[in-house]
Amino acid sequence: MKKKLAMMWSGGKDSSLALYTLLQSEEFEVVRLVSTFSAETERLSMHGIPQDIVDQQAKSIGLPLTKMFIDQSTHSAYEEAMLKLLNELKLEDINDVAFGDIFLEDLRKYREENLAKLNVTAHFPLWKQETTQLINEFIELGFKTICCCTDSSKLDNRFLGQIIDKEWIRKLPSNVDVCGENGEFHTICIDGPFFDMPLVLDIKGIVVKEYFHNNTVFKYEFANLLLKY
Repeated sequence: MKKKLAMMWSGGKDSSLALYTLLQSEEFEVVRLVSTFSAETERLSMHGIPQDIVDQQAKSIGLPLTKMFIDQSTHSAYEEAMLKLLNELKLEDINDVAFGDIFLEDLRKYREENLAKLNVTAHFPLWKQETTQLINEFIELGFKTICCCTDSSKLDNRFLGQIIDKEWIRKLPSNVDVCGENGEFHTICIDGPFFDMPLVLDIKGIVVKEYFHNNTVFKYEFANLLLKY
């Protein structure tokens, strides 16, 4: 019997490709998606995507979606919400959780240690894979994803709102990772092998947000995406 697994779902290309990999697994059965939202904006924490788009993704994929709302962007708030979520998952006999992370050893260790507090195992299907190979595989499998957010210090907003294809990748500056693994950009997946129906989105301008951390200002630009159907 396969072990039940929950997929941490950012809605973007990495979690989509990780989910695709797990759906082929002989060991795990993916039984639900879990997304983290800002309690203030009710949007995906890092991607700025509204709930109805994520709801439509889950509906098209055919998996139930659990939403985790974070009141403030601190480690303690996240850990508290995650522990509550893990307890709820364990009631459904879910003791395995997967992430779409590719690099960042510290982040992996942080996730593993948090989950281990409740004897839940973290899985990383894409771990340490070469990003050019991953993005090419993603496109060749038929996934379609939109660049929904850019770090303006690393990538200008002409890349926003565009479908990521090989031409889009070719135009990236040489210092930008093709999967955005240094935080250069984020994505929202609108179609792929496990989608029953593609999502159709409208773009209504760009939203600019500034964040302060360690006396440094970080500016991010978001495509204001709206669900058509």
